[in-house]
Amino acid sequence: MTERRPEPSRGPGRLIETEADLAEGAVYLARICPVWARVLPELGPLPLRRRPDGFEAIASAVVSQQISIAAAASIWERMVTAGLTSPEGIVAASDEDMRGAGLSRPKIRYLRGIAGTGLDWSGLRGMPDDEAIAALVALPGIGLWTAEIYLKFALGRADVLAAGDLALQEAARMLYGLEERPGPAALRKMAEPWRPWRSVAARGLWAYYRQLKGREGIR
Repeated sequence: MTERRPEPSRGPGRLIETEADLAEGAVYLARICPVWARVLPELGPLPLRRRPDGFEAIASAVVSQQISIAAAASIWERMVTAGLTSPEGIVAASDEDMRGAGLSRPKIRYLRGIAGTGLDWSGLRGMPDDEAIAALVALPGIGLWTAEIYLKFALGRADVLAAGDLALQEAARMLYGLEERPGPAALRKMAEPWRPWRSVAARGLWAYYRQLKGREGIR
């Protein structure tokens, strides 16, 4: 009987934990694309944007959904002051408390739902990207954009794009001189050559957006 070889284990892959990781990714992008080679030196060091993982990080991403960066920052500041950044704080708060921080009814519902799931946040660290995303989008109010933002900044995954982000789409349009802003599918196709450093490319696109528009594209 032929012995069956075990399948290779799948893990989280390459992580972005330091500025040196970002620099390595930027060197790769410049090597494979003349547009990146021209633009990246003008952008300077890309921001790391790492944050601790867990409920607070996903709550911050939920707050940022479909509102301006300034509005999200203001709401988050009030949530911090009111103690609404932990599952325990959310469970103990009244709807009035949460509305007072600026949260909409749907986001109150999402945060309460997420707080009640008891998700093992540390368990996400060892999952491959697709499995971690699947676990996150199963939570109330979490779509692909929010899940990918969490993987990028809270888990430090090196190859996550967040193609549904409007600032990334607009930055890609400007960077490559496109007539129209690419939608998520088109941007993902554009980004295929950027593997395995699409998270670095996303940081570059946000930096390019800030340079040309004079405002941040991500909180």
